[in-house]
Amino acid sequence: MGASSALSWVLLCSVVLSLCFQLINCNVSYDRKALIINGQRRILFSGSIHYPRSTPEMWEGLIEKAKDGGLDVIDTYVFWNLHEPSPGNYNFDGRNDLVRFIKLVQEAGLYVHLRIGPYICSEWNFGGFPVWLKYVPGISFRTDNEPFKSAMKKFTKKIVQLMMHEKLFESQGGPIILSQIENEYEPESKLFGAAGHAYMTWAAEMAVGMGTGVPWVMCKEEDAPDPVINTCNGFYCDYFSPNKPYKPTLWTEAWTGWFTEFGGPIYKRPVEDLAFGVARFIQNGGSFINYYMYHGGTNFGRTAGGPFITTSYDYDAPIDEYGLIRQPKYGHLKELHKAVKLCEQALLNTDSTVTSLGNYEQAHVFSSKSGGCAAFLSNYNTKSASTVTFNRMNYHLPPWSISILPDCKNVVYNTAQVGVQTSQKQFFPTNSKLRSWETFSEDISSVASNTKLTVIGLLDQLNITRDSSDYLWYTTNIDIKSSESFLRGGQHPTLTVQSAGDAMHVFINGQLSGTAYGTRKNKRFTFTGNVILHAGLNKISLLSIAVGLPNNGPHFETRNAGVLGPVALHGLDQGSRDLSWQKWSHKVYKYYFHLILVTCLCTRGMPTHICFQLQVGLKGEAMNLGSPSSISTVDWTRASLAAKNQQPLTWYKVNFDAPEGDEPLALDMGSMGKGQLWINGQSIGRYWTTYANGDCSACSYSGTFRPKNKCQYGCNHPTQQWYHVPRSWLKQSKNLLVVFEEIGGDVSKIALVKHSVSTVCAEVSENHPHNRNWHTESHGQLEEQKKPIMSLHCTDGYSISAIKFSSFGTPSGSCGNFQHGTCHAPNSKAVIEKKCIGKQKCSLTISDANFGMDPCPSMLKKLSVEAVCAP
Repeated sequence: MGASSALSWVLLCSVVLSLCFQLINCNVSYDRKALIINGQRRILFSGSIHYPRSTPEMWEGLIEKAKDGGLDVIDTYVFWNLHEPSPGNYNFDGRNDLVRFIKLVQEAGLYVHLRIGPYICSEWNFGGFPVWLKYVPGISFRTDNEPFKSAMKKFTKKIVQLMMHEKLFESQGGPIILSQIENEYEPESKLFGAAGHAYMTWAAEMAVGMGTGVPWVMCKEEDAPDPVINTCNGFYCDYFSPNKPYKPTLWTEAWTGWFTEFGGPIYKRPVEDLAFGVARFIQNGGSFINYYMYHGGTNFGRTAGGPFITTSYDYDAPIDEYGLIRQPKYGHLKELHKAVKLCEQALLNTDSTVTSLGNYEQAHVFSSKSGGCAAFLSNYNTKSASTVTFNRMNYHLPPWSISILPDCKNVVYNTAQVGVQTSQKQFFPTNSKLRSWETFSEDISSVASNTKLTVIGLLDQLNITRDSSDYLWYTTNIDIKSSESFLRGGQHPTLTVQSAGDAMHVFINGQLSGTAYGTRKNKRFTFTGNVILHAGLNKISLLSIAVGLPNNGPHFETRNAGVLGPVALHGLDQGSRDLSWQKWSHKVYKYYFHLILVTCLCTRGMPTHICFQLQVGLKGEAMNLGSPSSISTVDWTRASLAAKNQQPLTWYKVNFDAPEGDEPLALDMGSMGKGQLWINGQSIGRYWTTYANGDCSACSYSGTFRPKNKCQYGCNHPTQQWYHVPRSWLKQSKNLLVVFEEIGGDVSKIALVKHSVSTVCAEVSENHPHNRNWHTESHGQLEEQKKPIMSLHCTDGYSISAIKFSSFGTPSGSCGNFQHGTCHAPNSKAVIEKKCIGKQKCSLTISDANFGMDPCPSMLKKLSVEAVCAP
């Protein structure tokens, strides 16, 4: 029995030791070099994919593409206003299913950075805060305020407990290796002074006290207290150092592009510059890079913030809004990740030695005692290439670039030399036609009927709507005497209306008289216009429109919106009449009434000839016309569309069948004005055909990227014309599209289109660096293996149907406008056609032998190809 007891004791100790070892290995820690996972330092590439900006049906494909692109981590915010739409009522279904999203990441073998916030900014409505939070008594956002801290702690705890319950933290064997509390707080912290610092310190202590077993970070917060890691966000972060020497250097937002606002251009960041920024960060000791965004997605519904942020949140990310790979951005970054991982051991186990190689050139060398060596050779000159000597060898460095040498000898990657294909995508017609439109118009004449509430003065829009609708009516009747001079041929009176944002349509006696709107930077605007009035009672109706709630800045919860005045009528015989401070009445549809708490400020004896009335939302919204279950509640009219084209405030509906194929889909709304869209009851979002104003001159990759001074696209075209329609929202037949148009447009030209890659191009030179077979190349492999490779790849379901251009020699130009140079192999096109036609993907080594000759022996040659992809 003693021997048996001893054996049992040994077995028990073994189990306990094994469990302890597993727990230790599961914990995530850090030192000055990197995050440490399972006892190993890691260089980690991460990408932001926000689960509610795509659909659950897209998640797995997006995650797999991120993994194939060389990512180790998926980063996402947590969206408080989606998960707690009203106090204590939580929603984790559908696009809000955070647990399902994280488990899909885990199944793909990737880690997660969970950015709880719960303030997120992210160009998201109200910065991610639920609107009800604004109305908690005594609250003040993001400062040392007990009501706010109480609500923030409650939600943070809810999310942490949910993750723990599902065993999703790395300390439990899950994929979450990092969490974030707060977000880009440093500007507010400095502004709020002692209260800001106290709040920031409290937030850090609160988060760490949750006991997640993984590190917490605070981005853009230099005072983040231990053990929280302060991190960098920006276009470049090579200048950044953490606030303590024992913390790692992390880049939580490497901006891959920029967001878009209605009326603005599209911003595209060249991948050569993005790769240059990442390489700069790595050579200066950085070990974690998160691309914001890796897939931007779509601001479905009314989730876009700003205000004036577009429904598309494409962000020029490596994976586009529709889930298609954007080349060359995706591929060039993938090659960068491979090159850096070849250097990982040297980077993580040694510090760099920096040597000047010229006025703009440097070498960052990581050389370990064990013999490992990696070098980063940089050229910061924005205009001129350079040839530098390093380790007694010469290296060519293009402008604004870094070459990576994993053995301090061979260049496997240069940030400015793109060898992967370029893809051009287009929208194509589908076999699904939108016919037999029916209409329903808002009755402007009934806006002021059945008054429910009466107050004095103009009220803030958000205080009335509580964001239940974008729309709020302000209406008044004004009596015009028959003796007024303008009625006998004089100049019409001028109406001026000052608004705190965001947009407004002015109706006089039921007719649209004009429209005015602000911008993202200047929400406030003034409408000024002549108005046609008649003798007697005239109705002035102002439809105030929100285009997303603010998402950043100190105390953004206190900002006003709507018509706050003054409202005045000028040009009357007795001068001007101020309409601002009068008796106002509110009409609230029953559908919204429970959302609004307004104190009645009615005063007896006020003039009865001027009475303003406010109506929350639209009649169609109150009747939920976007939903298939409510579509029969009104009488739809199959009237002539020609008569309805310029009719404002009109609802349209049409049924259609799902198109063939599996390509991503979009609605072409270029013929319409401004409004909202629904498919089978799901809100696509806001649309607005407003034209982009910017400076769309040439874009060079070299030089510091800032979205306001370079690389703008789409000027003088609609900022957004196509609106993503997820295929998972469609049935095989009898799908319902509902359009609400505010101004007027031609619905007969709305089209359901498919989005796909139409053209692929490649341009690879003979001396292009590459990391294929790198470990074997340095051990005497055949010369042919060392040569670069040209690759073309169409999307699934498509193959290469034609070669539009091919030249091995000295071609010039770029994808879409290649031209032959003075040197050209005559059989260039035939070689590529034989290799590629009819295939989804093909590749060819860049060598004289493959073209049967050297067309110009004394010259450096390259291969340029443009191919057509077709179903």
